[in-house]
Amino acid sequence: MGKTSIILRFTKNLFNEEFMSSIGVDFKSKDIYIDGRKVKLQVWDTAGQERFKTITASYYRGAHAIGVVFDLTKRESYDHVVRWMDDINRFAKENVLKFIIGNKSDLVSQRQVKHEEIRALASKMNTTFFTVSAKDNQNINDFFESATKIFINKYNFYEEEDEKKVVINKTHVKNDNKKKEKKKFDNCLIF
Repeated sequence: MGKTSIILRFTKNLFNEEFMSSIGVDFKSKDIYIDGRKVKLQVWDTAGQERFKTITASYYRGAHAIGVVFDLTKRESYDHVVRWMDDINRFAKENVLKFIIGNKSDLVSQRQVKHEEIRALASKMNTTFFTVSAKDNQNINDFFESATKIFINKYNFYEEEDEKKVVINKTHVKNDNKKKEKKKFDNCLIF
């Protein structure tokens, strides 16, 4: 489906043609700038196989945003999106941000899932969808930047006066000058 490929393209600007199935859970970090503020993202890569479902579900609880990735060229992959979204609704926090991400948008002639279908499903599930290509680096940065903006707008962040950055980590920490409180959250995005 491409979860690992999307994350590697975003964090390291790498793409590997060989299929790499995720085993368990891994994460990568990357700093990006949103509206002039530095945002440190932790992007978790969780295994999609059924045998890892219990492990993956435990990571949902701490997540503030979760992306469900499917392969635009495989109808069966798209058909599993509803099941993954049901798991998110069951195991994640009530207000977790959810995204549907169709990968392999570069393979237009092999596409089995229409844009309109994804839009209808996203609307029904009250979520946002993106189509991307890890191989061609299409919309990868756009997805992460848009998802982060939605995340930042959902929570009330304050800028640190010195560095103008947002740190995503779970605890609430007060600034030394006590003028502003910096809110931190972890597990920004899980795939």
